[in-house]
Amino acid sequence: MNRRKFLSSAAGAVAATPLAGVGASRGQAHDVKKASLGRMQLGTQFSALPSDDTLRAIAAFGVKHICSGFPAPHSDSQWTVDGLHRLRDRIARFGINLVMLPLPLSSSYITHARNPAIMLGESPERDREIDKICGMIRNCARAGIPAVKYNMTILGVVRTRPTRGRGGALYSTFNYAEAEAQHPPLTPAGDVSADEMWERITYFLKRVVPVANEYKIRIACHPHDPAMPVKAGYRGVHRVLGSVDGLKKFISIYASPYHGLNFCQGTVSEMLPNPGEQIYDVIRYFGERKKIFNVHFRNIRGHFLNFQETFPDNGSVNMLRAMRTYKEVGYEYMVMPDHAPTIEGDSGHQQAFAFEYGYIAAALQMVQGVS
Repeated sequence: MNRRKFLSSAAGAVAATPLAGVGASRGQAHDVKKASLGRMQLGTQFSALPSDDTLRAIAAFGVKHICSGFPAPHSDSQWTVDGLHRLRDRIARFGINLVMLPLPLSSSYITHARNPAIMLGESPERDREIDKICGMIRNCARAGIPAVKYNMTILGVVRTRPTRGRGGALYSTFNYAEAEAQHPPLTPAGDVSADEMWERITYFLKRVVPVANEYKIRIACHPHDPAMPVKAGYRGVHRVLGSVDGLKKFISIYASPYHGLNFCQGTVSEMLPNPGEQIYDVIRYFGERKKIFNVHFRNIRGHFLNFQETFPDNGSVNMLRAMRTYKEVGYEYMVMPDHAPTIEGDSGHQQAFAFEYGYIAAALQMVQGVS
């Protein structure tokens, strides 16, 4: 499920073909972004900075808006205003708008995390880490990048053994009973109660959201993936952003039009007893409040504590109905693929992701018409 490897592989198929739009100026890139306002956009994201070949590939797929990978894991010259300008302008040469960047608060397990003191609640180190994050947000604004995304996790993304799906493809799977039966130890964070998690999240938000307000940068947080039992947690950690009620509390901690969600539809579906019926009202709740700043458009088969990550067309959620719901609430940012299944012989998941790009593009045209 490595999107970066897929895109690098896919680039080879189109790298030799001259691309219309290469050489676009800053002004041209601005025009593309301006023309798309009010409409959802096919987007994508990266775990590392995209190469020129990768940018040619996604441009061929019709992607005009992206979330790039980390400019660098820590504050350095690539996170300066000039460094971000260079990155934005390089991407714009392919007719693509850099509209979001990931902050170095990723979905990694805590021992592999950048800026771990924030989620470990370790002062004064977390204050220094938060100051660096605030500096990155300011520089994004000065470089004309309107949004950032981030995670607030200790456990990272938890999965059990993959299972077979359509055509023998491997689906990423989570079964809580199986995971718990392995008697996993506590993480290095030890026991972390719900109250402690909320303290750490609130501490972060009360220092970062005012900067987002001042610089008018949307900051989009990813939910905890997957949800865990509210009272029991997992490995001693309570996942407070792993329920719809938790996400409602999260957006209410600090009132701001720039504080919202990187709405992973798959992750939110994993929180629900019946996602095929319930996810649309969840989209409405956060969408009507303008708290959805990005959409990971993926499907699951199953429900809370027991699910598989499927192709978009064969899970529990009616994805076209979901797309119509985003349009209904006036959502106007990126819709992107996420976590493609593994197909034997499909190097870098390039075929699986090509299917997902095409599926999303077709759904967008069906719901919005051809732009």
